[in-house]
Amino acid sequence: MSAKGTADFATSIFALFMLALGVQALAGEVPKTGGRNAPGKADSPYLILVSIDGFSWDYLSTYPTPALDRIAGSGVRAESMRPVFPSLTFPNHYSIATGLYPSEHGIVHNHFPDEARDDWYHLWDRSSVEDARWYGGEPVWVTAENNGLVSAAYYFVGTEAAIGGVSPSHWHSFDASVPGSDRVAQVIDWLKWPADRRPHLITLYFEHVDTAGHDFGRGSPELAAAVAEVDTNIGRLLDAIAEAELPGEVYVLVVSDHGQANYVDPETTFVLRDHIDLTGLEVTAGGAYAWIYQQQPDRKRALAIRDAINEAWAHGHAVLRDEAPAEWRVDDSPRFPEIFVIPDLGYGVVAEREAVQRLKNGDHGWDPSNKAMHGIFLAAGPGLPEGVAIGEVSAVEIYPLMLELLRIDEPLPAGGRDRLRSLLDNDGRIHTPR
Repeated sequence: MSAKGTADFATSIFALFMLALGVQALAGEVPKTGGRNAPGKADSPYLILVSIDGFSWDYLSTYPTPALDRIAGSGVRAESMRPVFPSLTFPNHYSIATGLYPSEHGIVHNHFPDEARDDWYHLWDRSSVEDARWYGGEPVWVTAENNGLVSAAYYFVGTEAAIGGVSPSHWHSFDASVPGSDRVAQVIDWLKWPADRRPHLITLYFEHVDTAGHDFGRGSPELAAAVAEVDTNIGRLLDAIAEAELPGEVYVLVVSDHGQANYVDPETTFVLRDHIDLTGLEVTAGGAYAWIYQQQPDRKRALAIRDAINEAWAHGHAVLRDEAPAEWRVDDSPRFPEIFVIPDLGYGVVAEREAVQRLKNGDHGWDPSNKAMHGIFLAAGPGLPEGVAIGEVSAVEIYPLMLELLRIDEPLPAGGRDRLRSLLDNDGRIHTPR
């Protein structure tokens, strides 16, 4: 057999081996590393990025969280993590992964149109989430793979697409029916693999707290149970890391994409059709927000729509895209709508009256300036100090820190997004800001 034939045969055997382990390989794509760490990379640090969807910044003091308290006590805890606008799952997870704002990376919402408005991205559509054309920037697992480090994902927004032609070496299609304990078991198994194949970057995602918050609301027994379940699974992971005695440094980062708030009263929900003509408009409304796209952009009509909403509503307001607050950073992407409708915290907006009945008990998507929309950031590892508290951080500040911890030297996004990384001394340790 020729050298090329031998290599092809070896690649085929390795692909079959991954599938036998229940790890998905993207058809037609080979991870940049080929599933093996580059020579000289075996002693690189290990980083496990854990996301707890919808875990509000104050849940740490509201509910018993012994595992998360272990991380905070042995590492760094931010007062809160401010999401990017909008405070929704997909844009914030991808901002965490890339260090970019939605206007820069393109995932501006959970569902949104492309620039020509002839196609839509939908979080529930498999063809959308696996289509790399929607995703801009370079997520951390692609950066890791490009630098010779094997990456693995048990869910994270973007990991199901081959972004820039590169996918994680190991990934799973999202399936909410998979118990959190099974996800943790896979991560623990990855950490037991031989050093040449062991992932140095692993993402792990739990949606359970967000789901309970939506369905039952803040303060519910069901939410408390979901927090306890996720915390227990993270505790199992921490125990396994301690027992594994991996060579090199091991870091655990825990984040959440946004917080959660309850509705004041669904009966106060603002119904757009009661006040404006929806002809020629496409409305994405989730209760805590409404985005109005004009099929044929018309500023005069947009102004009239804005004014009609603002004159009729005491618990929210509408703004045109070029009137939006600068911190939203919405000007640079045509994927944003012409009109944003922003309820006050706890109030809702829908397009049609029948949608009022579909509102959940808890929600998110309100302006990120509301602290109720803030999530958490915790980090622990041998290069970090014990029990250090820092102030508010931003979702876009996590990516530069992850590169620092993985010892990857790459150009960083401009605009002070490495503020969190700048807390690192030259010896790689975070110091308390004065």
